[in-house]
Amino acid sequence: MRVLWVTFFLVVVDQVTKLVVKSQMALGDSIPVVGRIFRFTFTENPGMAFGLTVGSKLFLTLFSIAATVLILAYLRRVPWAPFGYRLALALVLGGAMGNVIDRVFYGMAFGECYPSPPGSSRLFYGCVVDFLHLDVWQGAVFGKSVALFPIGNIADVAIIAGVVLILVTQGRFHEVAHAREVAAQQPAVPAGEAPTLDA
Repeated sequence: MRVLWVTFFLVVVDQVTKLVVKSQMALGDSIPVVGRIFRFTFTENPGMAFGLTVGSKLFLTLFSIAATVLILAYLRRVPWAPFGYRLALALVLGGAMGNVIDRVFYGMAFGECYPSPPGSSRLFYGCVVDFLHLDVWQGAVFGKSVALFPIGNIADVAIIAGVVLILVTQGRFHEVAHAREVAAQQPAVPAGEAPTLDA
């Protein structure tokens, strides 16, 4: 499937940018790109996209791997879907794979990561590298500092873009799926015979 080239390209770009950040920036460094509005700020995230945390790190890593496999399997089952829908799945798949690589291998490759507890320098316990920092608004909610756009990475952006595109194209996807179901229910016409019309 040609859309998988999009997935491959995303994973390569995501990993190259993360490795550049890891090699050229110290944890916590922030480089202005567009004033203070958009910066490259190096953080390490032991949780989900944009710093969300659910369950243990091992559970999260295994869950991410399972979700990635399911997305790939589903994408291969709908080669007939509209291109926009398949492109959306390819974007989500590329983003998921990019972050899974961090979680599976970065702990073993780069050692302990902050703010994880000790023991993150193992397979399946790595942190995700985040650096895209859109600092539009930051305030306090129930006494806790909250940013409108948490720091993320290329993979996170691809996942968000993919989800938005799924919402945009799902109507057309269901139309095509329904048309396929209707066509499959039509009786087959033997070769050489014209379909008969009811009087």
